[in-house]
Amino acid sequence: QVQLVESGGGSVQAGGSLRLSCAASGYTYSSYCMGWFRQAPGKEREGVAAMHISVYYDDSVKGRFTISRDNAKNTLYLQMNSLKPEDTAMYYCAAAGICGSRWYDSGRWNYWGQGTQVTVSS
Repeated sequence: QVQLVESGGGSVQAGGSLRLSCAASGYTYSSYCMGWFRQAPGKEREGVAAMHISVYYDDSVKGRFTISRDNAKNTLYLQMNSLKPEDTAMYYCAAAGICGSRWYDSGRWNYWGQGTQVTVSS
């Protein structure tokens, strides 16, 4: 079955960096769009970044976060630099058959990981 397992979360001070990883298995990884979402307490899940043929970023992370993937290792990454307290959230890896202009709509994604917590203190 499809499995997405995130790792790399933790606690960091504002201005610091973290690198999230998502190990995928159980499907043809290279054929799928892969993305990162996050959800803070009391807020809706929001798209952070996604990539397949094109790369997409939410405006709030442009210039600070970089999404990348290694198809040989079936792994997705999110390099997060210049972290801010407002980046604090549970971060989820997701897979979808197709990306597109509405990549940020969580309802369009087929598979989800369990999440990894990122906490940024001021």
